Amino acid sequence: MSDTYLEERHHQLRAEVRAFAESKVAPRVEDMERTRAVEIELATAIARQGWIGVTIDPAYGGMGAGHLAKTIIIEELSRISGAMGAMVQASQLGVAKILHFGSEQQKRAWLPRVADGSCLPTIAVTEPEAGSHVLGIQMTARREGRHYVLNGRKVYVGNSHVGDLHGVVARTGEGSKGLSAFLVESRTPGFRLGPQRPAMGLHGFSFGELIFDKCMIPAANLLGREGDGLTVAYSSSVLYGRPNLTAVSLGIHQAVLDETTRFCGERRRYNKPLTDLANIKLRLGRIQSRLLLARLAAYHAVHLLDQGLPCDTELMNAKLVNVESALESARDAMDIHAACGLFTDRPVERFLRDAHHIFAPAGTSDIQLLRLGEQALSQSTEQWSTRFAASRPEQQRRADAGQLASANLTLHTPIRDGTAPTAEQEAR
Repeated sequence: MSDTYLEERHHQLRAEVRAFAESKVAPRVEDMERTRAVEIELATAIARQGWIGVTIDPAYGGMGAGHLAKTIIIEELSRISGAMGAMVQASQLGVAKILHFGSEQQKRAWLPRVADGSCLPTIAVTEPEAGSHVLGIQMTARREGRHYVLNGRKVYVGNSHVGDLHGVVARTGEGSKGLSAFLVESRTPGFRLGPQRPAMGLHGFSFGELIFDKCMIPAANLLGREGDGLTVAYSSSVLYGRPNLTAVSLGIHQAVLDETTRFCGERRRYNKPLTDLANIKLRLGRIQSRLLLARLAAYHAVHLLDQGLPCDTELMNAKLVNVESALESARDAMDIHAACGLFTDRPVERFLRDAHHIFAPAGTSDIQLLRLGEQALSQSTEQWSTRFAASRPEQQRRADAGQLASANLTLHTPIRDGTAPTAEQEAR
């Protein structure tokens, strides 16, 4: 059972987040759907709860609670609003780059602000011609004395229009060692946002365009060393993008089951509730079965990650299982609702739209299957989960059940073509 992985602190955290989501987030959903505007006020209120700092060490003001706790936070918010769950998961992508690649000075400057909710970070890797093909990045960062000058564009950046600090991967040289990562504040001259473009789902969430035009930043804003950009990008996608997006899918999936069982209890056919009909029970049974398996896959993967154990395969599988099963269950729910599901007075059509947004980032299902196939054939030797476990603080490496804290890295990098080579393949 999934409860095997949970301690009392996890149950308390779930209750806390659920109460907030139901009282503060739920009343805003209708307006977010109607206006499709970026929900800045609500994003700020969520950040002020301290949840963006869930994986940040207490020494920097964070919760130090680990990946499983992070999964629960994102899951519970996504159960009410996929957009706000996506907001938190995207912020965690930005947290990770500082945790793993930031200097001590950078950590002390930014992590306390992230933890108290006064700074929302992002990570920006994807370009119009470089999604999974990370080595196709064309944005440049040129060293000029004690500064770097950035020129180029980034697209599909999670929290683009609410982010305060952007982690940007740009080209400083040729080949796989020619990518580097930088911290860019949103108020930096030469930086601007592209127009917000409303999408099919996740209304209230922003994933837009960042434009850099002779954007000058201090050389001290370099993350790690020149040439670390590929590692920042790929490790983020594998270790953090996948579990974070898994959690969003899990929350949407739970909402699908909750709403569909409620609907079936209210509607009557043949002088009896829909819940008395065998074919309806079968559909609900399929949704319930998928959800149980999806949650087990999700919790198991992040439990291993919290303990610093090899789990790249489990993280890939969790994203695959959760995304595909949430989509299948949302389609079953639409079938059960029939014509009622087509109208916006019921949320089931929103669940289906939102679930589609989780398919591409951090690797489509084809990418996950390709990587899983390589694992089965022993063609993949890199284990990002253990590689970065070694860089965590000592108190975060303790494997006992009472200490599951862990550092965190994540990336929201849409992959448009399931057969495209990844940076990992090209770097081999």
